[in-house]
Amino acid sequence: MTLTANKTLGSEALTEGMHVIVVPSFVETHSDIERGRFIFAYHVRMTNEGTQSAQLTSRSWQIVDADGARHDVDGPGVVGQHPNLAPGESFEYSSYCPLPTAWGTMEGHFVFVRPDERTFNARVARFYFAAPTA
Repeated sequence: MTLTANKTLGSEALTEGMHVIVVPSFVETHSDIERGRFIFAYHVRMTNEGTQSAQLTSRSWQIVDADGARHDVDGPGVVGQHPNLAPGESFEYSSYCPLPTAWGTMEGHFVFVRPDERTFNARVARFYFAAPTA
């Protein structure tokens, strides 16, 4: 698999002590440019820099392609997991996003719950997908 990572297209946000960094990449070997199928991967690292633990319960994404079409994705956990992060702990995962255009954006939030059952949305700042052909 060929990945072309570009940290300058990534994002970073801090919400209530939860630090979220995303680095996107273009997956050329799984894309079909002639047919308008562009596959992008993204790597997420979330670190609990706060003083209380927090468990991820769900995610919400807003994906917009170069034509302005928006697709919302909501669901439980991330990659089938619901990590519980104590202060100082991190969790990383990678996933992918298919687009019909050579570039687009993605942003959203992760819903976390504290031991006292208070929830908060950890922001995932907008990051950019861009194929080298874009």
